[in-house]
Amino acid sequence: MMMDASDPSFEAKLCAPQAVSAHAERLPRPLVFTNGCFDLLHRGHVTYLAQARALGASLIVALNTDASVRRLGKAAERPINRLEDRAAVIAALAAVDLVTWFDADTPLELIVRVRPDVLVKGGDWPEQSIVGAAEVRSWGGRVVSLPIRHDRSTTGLIERIRKSAD
Repeated sequence: MMMDASDPSFEAKLCAPQAVSAHAERLPRPLVFTNGCFDLLHRGHVTYLAQARALGASLIVALNTDASVRRLGKAAERPINRLEDRAAVIAALAAVDLVTWFDADTPLELIVRVRPDVLVKGGDWPEQSIVGAAEVRSWGGRVVSLPIRHDRSTTGLIERIRKSAD
């Protein structure tokens, strides 16, 4: 994703995976890292990201690429929004300092390269199931599974939209 002089300032928060280490080094610590699809942004997402950001001085969000989302076994039409659009929307949030992406099934390679101080996932992920937890703990970081405050989901939103269209 290339920047243009007419692009909004939040676009500067977008960072290709190969450059994420260099950008992460310039962010204030403690550095928080989370990942996900963040397809149709909803209250649950923004609350979660604000809570994650509150755990440190800066927040990196890594998004699944479109192909990675499809491999997760979500509905055939997912993601609804393309990676470029999902990344821009997440970057526009004040809680987010840097947005990158990964095409693998997990963000482990990014986690190891970024070396966050705090690794965060939502409460639907028990700490022992969070990818990268052992690695983050090995360098003295901590792993947090945040309780879900607003039980919302993109799948639920899609179902409600379909029902209202009938």
